[in-house]
Amino acid sequence: MGHPVQTSGLALLLLGAVRAYAADELQGPPGITVPAQFAAFDANAPRCSAPVGLHPVLAFIQENDRKFLEGVNHGLSLAAADRGLMYERVLANSDAETAATEIQRMVDAKVGAMVATSSNPSVVRQSVTRAIWSGAFVGSVVPPPATLILNAPQYQTGKILAEKAVAHIKGKLNGNAKVVILTQDTLQFLAPRFQAMRDDLSQLPGVTIVADIAPKTVTEQGGYEVMVRVLAAIPDIDVVLGADSVVLGALRALREAKKDRPDQFLGGIDGEPEAIAEIKSGVGPYKASIALNSPVFGYAIGQFGADWLAGRSVPQAMDILPMALDGDNLAAYEADLENPAPAFSDPVRRDSYLRMYGNICYDTRDQYVNFPWSSEKP
Repeated sequence: MGHPVQTSGLALLLLGAVRAYAADELQGPPGITVPAQFAAFDANAPRCSAPVGLHPVLAFIQENDRKFLEGVNHGLSLAAADRGLMYERVLANSDAETAATEIQRMVDAKVGAMVATSSNPSVVRQSVTRAIWSGAFVGSVVPPPATLILNAPQYQTGKILAEKAVAHIKGKLNGNAKVVILTQDTLQFLAPRFQAMRDDLSQLPGVTIVADIAPKTVTEQGGYEVMVRVLAAIPDIDVVLGADSVVLGALRALREAKKDRPDQFLGGIDGEPEAIAEIKSGVGPYKASIALNSPVFGYAIGQFGADWLAGRSVPQAMDILPMALDGDNLAAYEADLENPAPAFSDPVRRDSYLRMYGNICYDTRDQYVNFPWSSEKP
């Protein structure tokens, strides 16, 4: 699924950027800080000015190498190639301080468009804000601030997975189950998906949530380590829910302990390839994945970054729509993972993955999103 990543040109830019901004050296507006709902994106909005003094570079400061974020990288790299942008990817290895430093390096190098993810949004907030003040396009996957912020309807995403788990518990486990929820509640923006799971599971009196815990890292190893500890105390687990990466780690722990069973329900969110392979096998405990097609939205962010640099208006916010994978949609979904460009170009297919809101451009960049945006009203 890879695409050649061009780095040499940006490396020269970064080597030439010897001065780091002091905290008070670059100032700008606070953005939109009061929660708001945006109108639908107007693709025909008037053109704006193109940014001045920024380079035609798209950069991705990537939290870690889990497959979901590798999919974002894939989509971004393809969009950069299609739009003639230099592309750079920096892997922070779940170190927020590293991410903050790399974002600041991009600001100093006058990079025109970037996307930043981090294991600790509060640590990178200042450097991300400086990037926005510099006039660059800044995309964020969930946490603010950003000129284009992406989020899934989190409660809906968790509810779709929980409904599948509840149906399995009723149909295959006689309404009784010991459940492990591998949360991401330490990120407040993702907490609604896990609350939806708790809400649906609480309707079954025979269900006990025996562990409700956030792994140290949202990786397979993080899920594995938590599950090893859970199994030491409670050896018979029926249901495991969380992000695909951590649930795959839990599956590895169950198999090593010989505690995996065909009637278990393991389900995740993100549509990661290994999860899809487990589901397609039809014989193991992995039963469902709620897909958020990261190459498609990565490609979309890259396209909008290029539009920004060309003086066009782009969305302020974008929903990544959850999709329960099944036999009817799996082939098309996998094709779009590999080559997201046709899906982005086809309005019907694009609208099955993405929903866009608001308008912003270089001239109106003071209206960047600086609150935890969600299309779901509280």
